[in-house]
Amino acid sequence: MPEESPRPTYRITDLADDDRPRERLTKLGPQALSSAELIAILLRVGVPGENAVQVGQRLLTHFGGITGLHRATIDEVITQHGVGPAKAAQIKAAIELGRRLTLESPDERPSINSPADAAALIQYEMSAFEQEHLRVMHLNTRNRVLGMEDVYRGSLNSSQVRVGEIFKSAIRRNASAVIVAHNHPSGDPTPSPDDVAITRAFVQAGKLLDIDVLDHLVIGQGRFVSMKERGLGFG
Repeated sequence: MPEESPRPTYRITDLADDDRPRERLTKLGPQALSSAELIAILLRVGVPGENAVQVGQRLLTHFGGITGLHRATIDEVITQHGVGPAKAAQIKAAIELGRRLTLESPDERPSINSPADAAALIQYEMSAFEQEHLRVMHLNTRNRVLGMEDVYRGSLNSSQVRVGEIFKSAIRRNASAVIVAHNHPSGDPTPSPDDVAITRAFVQAGKLLDIDVLDHLVIGQGRFVSMKERGLGFG
């Protein structure tokens, strides 16, 4: 029985000129490209049976879009066929640059008008953490996000958290308000007595520093709790 000939590896240059992502980006701008095409530019080459655009689409389908790729660890991305350590690092770096651009561009910084707005910025990432993380979101007088910072990692309780750490970077950034968030790795966002005690301490310290603590979000799997809405630790 004759041996089966190996399937060719597809390159972007195998596509017609008008279909090549890099040429389309140059001619039409990056906004005209699909997410799969943008990833293909980073990958440069495909694998046997798939061109780079098809590999990009496979990654998006497997991880559930750009948000899923952002949440995935670099080791998880490397497990995908056709993606080695270098390509995985390029993809993760490009997504992170896009996230930072949103935060650093004053006119494009997200505005927080509700607990859901704040949760939308952090929920996907924080719900995937296997340990508890305590994150602080810094806001200006128009409730636009100036930046975020992870302050604690690991099992949290009211005796471990130094309240001053929560406000140190807020003072440095001249933030007028903060939103605190932490995740429950169990997936259940029901606030604990320690969560209530920590929140009360944050609110009291914020009043002394003239920095409003607008909310404390508890992030679970696919849902969150606003402690401000429930009146836990506030008032």
